[in-house]
This record gives sequence, structure tokens and C-alpha cells, in this order.
Amino acid sequence: MQNWKIKLSLFLNYFVFAILLNSVGTVILQVQNNFGVTEGAASILEAFKDLSIAIVSFLISSYITRIGYKNAMLIALAFIAVVCFVMPFTASFFTTKLLFAAVGSCFALIKMSVYSIIGLVTNDEKEHLSLMNFLESFFMVGILSGYFIFGAFVDDAHPGSTSWLKVYYLLGAISVIAFLLLLSAPLDESRVRPEETRSLLEEFGDMIKLAITPLVLVFIASAFIYVMIEQSIMSWLPTFNKKVFNFSTSLSIQMTSILAASTAVGRFIAGVVLRKMSWLAFLLICLLSAGSLLFLVVSNMPATPRGSSISHWTEAPAIAFILPLIGILIAPIYPAINSVILSALPVKKHGLMSGLIIVFSAIGGTTGSILTGHIFQAYGGKTAFYFVIVPITVLVFFLFLFSRLRTKYQRPMAA
Repeated sequence: MQNWKIKLSLFLNYFVFAILLNSVGTVILQVQNNFGVTEGAASILEAFKDLSIAIVSFLISSYITRIGYKNAMLIALAFIAVVCFVMPFTASFFTTKLLFAAVGSCFALIKMSVYSIIGLVTNDEKEHLSLMNFLESFFMVGILSGYFIFGAFVDDAHPGSTSWLKVYYLLGAISVIAFLLLLSAPLDESRVRPEETRSLLEEFGDMIKLAITPLVLVFIASAFIYVMIEQSIMSWLPTFNKKVFNFSTSLSIQMTSILAASTAVGRFIAGVVLRKMSWLAFLLICLLSAGSLLFLVVSNMPATPRGSSISHWTEAPAIAFILPLIGILIAPIYPAINSVILSALPVKKHGLMSGLIIVFSAIGGTTGSILTGHIFQAYGGKTAFYFVIVPITVLVFFLFLFSRLRTKYQRPMAA
């Protein structure tokens, strides 16, 4: 299989950072237990993660081809391994913020590199769409694994215990393995190396010119809204499980794994379906179904949580298993629109476009999580999840517009 080693490396790198990035929902719940912070205060962890992604992407995207995609990933893996090994010794809300700032900064390098490398190891748009969805589905496998890994380190008998921080030793070890695999994987980056010496200001100007293209502007809005939807649900589902269903802490975390599993399944299915079906028709079906499911499920939830805590899967109500299945429906949207925009651009612009994707996705994630956290605190979990229907509706409009502009601008932009 051509390029198998670098592809395997991309999957493992994504797996590591899937666990670290999407532990934010679990950690939001744990810092409430350990450090006595409110839902609104805990929501700031999403900002430390996402804004660091946005800032690093913004600063580095026009320069990453000089660093090299492989070198950028090696730097990120080495740094995050060190951070993970240090984290258990520095338990506080402040150091938890710093942890997510480090995770976000490193992931910016990983994601820019991964998205750009896909263009180097695929031959056409359909192959690009397929690999993007398979890669993103494996990202969700990492998230799924993370819920069980973190849940295994939680001590339900002592809610204030910080024993769960020992999970970072394991994550540090996985990062070291990922580093060694990537180090041994060959990658030809000659097609994307700068042919002439350009100043950082000129390269930054290229990114701005790309960003203000109508097609890219509409794409940016679509990506922003999608990640806002995803993080509103994913970051707050553990807290929702605990405070609406009255699950134990470990069960609240582990039940969230259903969302990750359903998202992985959704992206895997999309990797197959999008080889044969129009991406716009498929995504619109997914969005309309997701909005309907969310409304029906949340409107049928109990008004008050059960009196005694639920600590076993067998005791959980059926509706708690249905809500996370929304992941199947929203999962294909993000990798599909990313692939569509990247496929419309020449390979040399993929680094710049990847930077823009990451910047505005990060801002969308922060916006969604903070809004949901404050609505959760002020009006309760049901209202917070009803709110998600609004951006789902808005995204339907932007996908129509994105499709029309993509058809109009594809040839001029690819030139």
C-alpha cells in the first residue's frame, strides 16, 4: 500500500490528540468536583484549548511549509509528552488551564500538518473525501477510548480525589510511541516547499487574500457554526448526564462515549457514501435529521432528575442512550466541507487553508461551549441543549450557499 507508514502515523497522531482535546468535557466535570468552580467558570477551559489552537494556527499557517509538516508534528508530540508527564504533579484549576493551552497549541501544528499531508498522499477529490472521513472517524475512536480511559481513573467513592490525574502518565507514553512512529515514517514534501524566498508579511498577505474570497468566507462561517454545534454537545454531555439524569461521575463520563462511537460510525459511513452520493444532499439530510432528533429527545426528557444516583449502565433510562446518537447525523459534516474546500484549491494553498480552518473552528468551539455553559448555569441543561437547534438551522442555509459558490469559484481558484 502506497504511503502506508505516513498514513498510519497520521491516524495515531490524531488518536493521541483526540483523547487529549476532547477530555475537556470530562475535565470540566472534574474541576467542578475537585476545585469547586461553577459551570460558567469551568467553561473557560474550552477557551484555553480553542483560542490557543486559533492563535498558533494564525501565526504559523503561513510559515509551516518552511518548518515542514513532519517536523511540526514531531515538535508537537515531543512537547505534549513532556506536559503530560508533568501534569499529575501540579493539580490546580490554573495548571489545568495551562494544560489545555498546551494541548491546543500542539494540536494546531498536528492538524495543519495532517490536513495538508492528505493532499500529498491522495490522487483525486473522491479519494480525498474518503480519507478525510476515515481519518476523522478514527479521531472519534480516540475520543471514545478517552472516555473509558479517563473513567477508569475516576474514584467515585471519593469525588474530591485527584487520582484521575494519573491518566496523563498513560497519555504521555502514547505520545512518545506516536513520536517514534512518525520519526520512522518517510514523507516527500518537495511539492509544497517554497520555491522562492518570501517574507512572512507576504505569506501572511496570501492568507488574508485567501480568507476574503467569497467561497472561503462562506466556508469559514459553515465550519464555525458546525464546531459550535459539536462542542456545545460534546463538551457538556458529561455534565448534562450528571445533572439532568443524576448519573455518577464515572458513568456520566462513560455514557458520553456513545456520542464518540456514533460520531465515528457516522464518519465511517460517510467515507463510503460520499464516494457515490452528492455531498450537499447527504449533509442536508444529516442536518435536518439531527435537528429533529434533538428536539424530540430533549422535549421528552424528565423535568427533574431521579432522586438516587445512577451508577450502572443497566439502570440508565433509554432516552440517555438515544441522545448521543445525534453523533451519527452530524459527524459527516465537518470532514466533508473541509475536504470540499481543500479539493477546490491547489496543493500549495492547503497549508494556508488548513490554518484558516483551524482558527475559525477553534473560535466556533469556544463560542459554543461558553454559550452552552452559561445557558446551562442560568436555565438548566434542557434549555442549553434546545439552544443547539438554532445553529443547526442556520447551517442548512450556509451549506446551500457554500455549494453554489463552490461551483462558481472552483475553476478560478484552482488555477
